[in-house]
Amino acid sequence: MAEYFKNVPEIKYEGPKSENPYAYKYYDKDRVVGGKTMGEQLKFAMAWWHTLCANGTDMFGVGTADKTFGTDDPMELAKAKVYAGFEFMHKLGIDYFCFHDRDIAPEGATIEESNANLDVIADLIVEQQKKYGIKCLWGTANLFGNPRYMHGAGTAPNADAFVYAAAQVKKAMDLTVKFGGKGYVFWGGREGYETLLNTDMGLEQDNIARLMKMAIAYGDKIGFDGDFYIEPKPKEPTKHQYDFDSATTIAFLTKYGLQDRFRLNIEANHATLAGHTFQHELRVARVNGFFGSIDANQGDTLLGWDTDQFPTDIYNATYCMYEVLKQGGFTNGGLNFDSKQRRGSFTLEDTALAHIAGMDTFALGLLAAQKIIDDGRIDKFVEDRYASWTTGIGKSIIDGKEDFESLAAYAAKMGEVTTNTSGRQEMLELIVNQVIMNTLNE
Repeated sequence: MAEYFKNVPEIKYEGPKSENPYAYKYYDKDRVVGGKTMGEQLKFAMAWWHTLCANGTDMFGVGTADKTFGTDDPMELAKAKVYAGFEFMHKLGIDYFCFHDRDIAPEGATIEESNANLDVIADLIVEQQKKYGIKCLWGTANLFGNPRYMHGAGTAPNADAFVYAAAQVKKAMDLTVKFGGKGYVFWGGREGYETLLNTDMGLEQDNIARLMKMAIAYGDKIGFDGDFYIEPKPKEPTKHQYDFDSATTIAFLTKYGLQDRFRLNIEANHATLAGHTFQHELRVARVNGFFGSIDANQGDTLLGWDTDQFPTDIYNATYCMYEVLKQGGFTNGGLNFDSKQRRGSFTLEDTALAHIAGMDTFALGLLAAQKIIDDGRIDKFVEDRYASWTTGIGKSIIDGKEDFESLAAYAAKMGEVTTNTSGRQEMLELIVNQVIMNTLNE
């Protein structure tokens, strides 16, 4: 059998002092952090679309990376990607993968032909899963690439497009169950609008909710026991997408009674596009009970689009893993590398090096986040800052014993507010710096 990543060895942990680019400096898979191994805490997944399909094409130029894997026949290429992908995951010690239906097999002239192509490749994927012990984190359907979805899929003004989307979701869910996946993602790439002049927003949102309820019902029939996810994104390719950010998506799920079965798949770069921090989106999901899974990447603050860069920002990774640890870790979700190397980094070796960089970044973030929690100074500061809600009038309000009349009477006796204390933001940021620096210097 062909070896596709010939110049990439099996990547091992060598520690922070190693200068070997093909080694982990911080990701020690079996090291226990917060009561679980790093492998269990991080649950890294390879994104089939970027790792095996993306070739560096952009709106100004053709691809720079060769992802043909030695063939130009569509089905043979799909098979080659399976072998290449599992070789890659095995060499890097990645335990999971994520996929769109159109990533793993070419689309045919009919839905039947497309499904037949998928069945052939799916059997091969299962064979490789058994060989390497690699699992599926989640699956999804590409409901944005084909021209039939130019006006949306679940939100399409054309009912036929909705029907076709439902058929695709059904098959993608079948595949997810076949691969043992514990998640199914809805990413609304074109579920939104360009102008309200031609849009029935109410009907469109009602219809996408109908599609999701059908998915729940079908999942129950086929024994899908994982989570459904929505992946928030405010724009691009659609000017305004209905799953704008965590808060908007939670409101949508609650309105349509989907909150018991759906969670959020948060992407760092999508948070940036929404004008939020990555940690903000994770915190909103967590405190409202909607935390699910993560697409691990980062954007460029100087660019206004979804650059899907490999994550190398230690602070973002630390704040991310702080939220994950506070959640108690992942349940069915994990860290999917929805990331692609830069167009000028075009070799298969670059693909491996980019993943190594991302995995080490999140491993370091996990170590630092656990140290922040163990250190306790930040949590204690927050606890003390809100102490007035645990006694006296604050506790009485929380216990439901007060109303406007009683509070007005209390305020009259209290006089001016004189108990505010400093938020100490700079001090807290210094603590984070100290913990990260100490982690780096271990």
